[in-house]
Amino acid sequence: MKTYEHSFTLRVSDCDGNNRWRPGALLVELQEIAGYHSAAMGFGRETLLEKGIVWVLARTALRMNRYPCSGEKLTVTTYHRPARHRLYPRFFLIRDGAGDLIGTASTLWVLMDVETRQSVSPDRLDARFPDNSDLPEPMPLPGSIPALEGETLVLPSHAVYTDLDPNGHVNNTRYVDWLCNILGIETLRDNRIADLTVHYNTEIRPGQEISLRLTRAGSRFHLAGFSGDNPEKASFEIGGCLASVL
Repeated sequence: MKTYEHSFTLRVSDCDGNNRWRPGALLVELQEIAGYHSAAMGFGRETLLEKGIVWVLARTALRMNRYPCSGEKLTVTTYHRPARHRLYPRFFLIRDGAGDLIGTASTLWVLMDVETRQSVSPDRLDARFPDNSDLPEPMPLPGSIPALEGETLVLPSHAVYTDLDPNGHVNNTRYVDWLCNILGIETLRDNRIADLTVHYNTEIRPGQEISLRLTRAGSRFHLAGFSGDNPEKASFEIGGCLASVL
């Protein structure tokens, strides 16, 4: 199982008011497909929970040439690359019904102890991955997110019921939903998120008050979330740029 391929029809419920694949829903699909592949290799969520650990995302990068519309046939291919210390790289290729590559994503995962909430050594996994060192990296792994100079919009927020996942914290995909909501309907009517990098620095759990800070500079954007527990260090950061809708 060096690679895993999943084909599906894009649902209306996963599209926005412009009938384009919602970025947050796109990331949900990639997360689920990664889970399918992990389970097929023998270390899916249920197996890991028996060891007291779970997969969590540390970083995500996404590049989209276009966002498909509801009813389109799509195929996602995913595979991992060799682990780097405690980080597990995984890549995704997104193709449309004609077989054209319309997007790629790269991710870095860690294993988290469900009790201590800390990352753990690969020894806890006690499993062998297929040797994928021969597979290409279709895009760079998620790198640094540069700060932007400009006026910053500050909005208070907090984790609500629909933000949480079974790991007991805000799901990684929800941060991109927060970004899209702040960018707004008008901005995303004629523009798409062409590239995106997300750093998940510390988990946000129920009850935490969050300060969201958005900076725009031309087509580029930077969103950071700071919790009341640590107002000096961002719990998450998102950077990227917009491009005209194709």
